[in-house]
Amino acid sequence: VQLQAYGGGLVQAGGSLRLSCVASGGTLSRYCMGWFRQVPGKEREFVAAISLSGGFTSYADSVKGRFTISRDNAKNTMYLRMDSLKPEDTAVYYCAAVKDNCVTYNYATYEQDYWGQGTQVTVSS
Repeated sequence: VQLQAYGGGLVQAGGSLRLSCVASGGTLSRYCMGWFRQVPGKEREFVAAISLSGGFTSYADSVKGRFTISRDNAKNTMYLRMDSLKPEDTAVYYCAAVKDNCVTYNYATYEQDYWGQGTQVTVSS
């Protein structure tokens, strides 16, 4: 499976972006999915996760209430809607996949089977 992340860009604080992660070479519905982000010099951090069917989601405390993860298995695509963006949300955002189901609130502890290439999100103050 190959993952391709899209949708990053430059936005002012308080603005919104929607990231997409498109899967090819496999069926997305077989994977528990998540988003991570990384700032240079810091460790990659968990952002959000979604179960196989989309019925369960989990978020990092820092984005809860502002970000929404979703998926469309028919389109082999996962999304991250980001609202009320803050300068501290600036990072490279990566999508990832874990084969089979997962417990979304423990998603960060799973070894990811696949990673996307990352997309830069920059929030200006």
